[in-house]
Amino acid sequence: MDVDVPTRTVVEALVGPDGTVDAGELYDVAGVLGMSDQQVRLCLKRLVAEGKFSQDGRGRRAVLRMTPDALRAAEPDVEFVRFMYRQDAGEVTWDGVWHLVAFGVPESQRPARDALRDAIVRFGGAALHGGLYVSPHDWEELVEGEASRLGVVDSVTFLTSSDLRVGVERDPVALAARLWPLTDVAARHERLAEVARLRLRLLGEELDRTALLRIAVEVAAEFTRAVEPDPLLPPELLPRPWVGAQARALVARCWAALARRSDELPALFRTYAGVVADAAFGVA
Repeated sequence: MDVDVPTRTVVEALVGPDGTVDAGELYDVAGVLGMSDQQVRLCLKRLVAEGKFSQDGRGRRAVLRMTPDALRAAEPDVEFVRFMYRQDAGEVTWDGVWHLVAFGVPESQRPARDALRDAIVRFGGAALHGGLYVSPHDWEELVEGEASRLGVVDSVTFLTSSDLRVGVERDPVALAARLWPLTDVAARHERLAEVARLRLRLLGEELDRTALLRIAVEVAAEFTRAVEPDPLLPPELLPRPWVGAQARALVARCWAALARRSDELPALFRTYAGVVADAAFGVA
């Protein structure tokens, strides 16, 4: 099963522990994935222009350095992955409390209003009505931090309830199925599970470093595609068994297998392999 890998995903996935990317290795891995040298060059030009990387040298001899701001921006993803696997393992349980956020940002601050709404959705919130969102998670600190950064915290209201009803529906599982696109989320994880199973079989063969990196990048790309729209609802609100937990367990096994095969994995995979080490339990 082929995986559609964005060029910038390849670049970001190959960042080493020192924050650098070896351009020669980048071009090799990108080539194995079917990307042209021109495609890679254009991507690097965009990343440098965006301030995410600096570049020393040219062509395959160049060294790319991730900027401090870009490195800091990547840090929260590790905590996100850690929470994801803790919840899958049953270490995080739902207390039955719904967390609601309402905001009324004026039209004069429309960019901030739109940015806040996008952040709330990114944090897994579901819209109940215009400007009113809900999550089963204790997300107040995240939302307040984003609202403060945007300068609109005074326009945000926080409240909690253990008695949420939409229309006549108040059953938590039925509400979750109504409020979040779980069918689409499940379909993405079904694909992720199949990709991970196939790569696990490949990891049982003799592979060189470039081939290992290709597998790592493909798994990372499909993992990102599956989890970005996933609100990470508590297991108590999801169908059983939940394909998301199964797929992520397979990904954990892939990362563990990659870590065993190479002591020089890029920073992304070294970090994630450590975070999910306890989650690499057996899944057929």
